[in-house]
Amino acid sequence: MIERLAELLGLPLDAPHLEEALTHPSFANEQRTSRHNQRLEFLGDSVLGFCVSELLCARFALADEGALTRMRAQLVNAEALAAWARKEELAQVLHLGRGASAAGLRDSTNVLADAVEALIAAVYLDVGLEAARVACERIVADELQALESDGTRDPKSELQERLQAIGGEAPTYELIETGGRAQALVQSRRAPRPAALGRGLWALEARRRTRCRGGCPATAGLNCRSR
Repeated sequence: MIERLAELLGLPLDAPHLEEALTHPSFANEQRTSRHNQRLEFLGDSVLGFCVSELLCARFALADEGALTRMRAQLVNAEALAAWARKEELAQVLHLGRGASAAGLRDSTNVLADAVEALIAAVYLDVGLEAARVACERIVADELQALESDGTRDPKSELQERLQAIGGEAPTYELIETGGRAQALVQSRRAPRPAALGRGLWALEARRRTRCRGGCPATAGLNCRSR
């Protein structure tokens, strides 16, 4: 089991920090050792945040800071990390103290999430930043795909990618309206629609999702084919 996990993360089995990343403080206390995964979890949290931020900036080139922050939070929260850990059966290779194990902490969301972050730190320290980037992308892959399929992808990025796919020029935008409360600001923008996409104006409304008349979900302003 540990061999498969190490291979998945790009860690050699003799990596200096692998066992430490898998050791819960309760086990270290029982064994009277000082090596457990809390320090690695601290470092791994920052490495994960950096790598996922970098990934999101590359994937969503036109998303603003607020959208990127919300997406990152969805990818790196404890529940998402623990879900990945359960899928990969990480609990089976964790070193827990007898009391913690009897209390059911082996499947605890926080324990599993901490172990995932500790493993990311081990990859960073023992293999390097590029390997950590790859490991982080694998860990968040399912949640990232869910984000995109759920329509969280910002409409400006999607529009630009569609234009690039047909060889069109990058759009320019004109602010035509700003409205709503400060806590839920909505901005409407428009850009010329290229001939390949039809006539008229291509409207974009940031941070709003709608449902089209055909019944399918549509991200603000990106017209679906059923209209």
